Amino acid sequence: MEIYQIAIDGPSGSGKSTLAKGVAKKLGIMYLDTGAMYRTCALASILENVSPKDEVAVAALLSKTKIEVIFEDSVQHMLINGIDYTDKIRTPEVSIAASDISALPIVREKMVEMQRQIASNQTFVLDGRDIGSNVLPNAKYKFFLTADARKRAERRLLELNSKGDYSQSLEEVLADIEYRDKQDSERSNAPLVQVADAIGIDTSNISIEQTLEALLSHLN
Repeated sequence: MEIYQIAIDGPSGSGKSTLAKGVAKKLGIMYLDTGAMYRTCALASILENVSPKDEVAVAALLSKTKIEVIFEDSVQHMLINGIDYTDKIRTPEVSIAASDISALPIVREKMVEMQRQIASNQTFVLDGRDIGSNVLPNAKYKFFLTADARKRAERRLLELNSKGDYSQSLEEVLADIEYRDKQDSERSNAPLVQVADAIGIDTSNISIEQTLEALLSHLN
């Protein structure tokens, strides 16, 4: 059986993770949430009171910290030094720190190495900022999702509210998304970019079901 990869890139809140999970379920393949890996690095820095912008301190932290990705019944779990922190990596504080820490070359090199290793042995769908451009430039299928920033903020706020988190207003979520867009697009190491061979899908005015149908229509 052929092993291949599907790369789904796009800015924060464009629906990458939800879509990737839908693709994985529909095709019966594995899903690797790369964003969760950077969030886990960010949480590790928070737990140790290390600035996510300080590359020297972060490098020292990673040298003594074991970040692991494990799958249980095809569900991804993120571990720090053997402890499962999967349910702790989605807070606003971690989101901001993840955007900062993922801009550091030492962090991206370590995470990209892990991602390539994980995806090399079986068929995976991966979502992130630089999957098609950097992590898996030879992926068989590449997609780039876009959506209006305010629409993405509305979706993110609904997601937070559905989990019982009412700590942020729409304007605060929008500011967070705009900050991450700027950070992700302007970083010198593997910035957010749509590569020439990626198929673009604007999700601003279509549902996740319609987005999934659009993506699947491009697969052989």
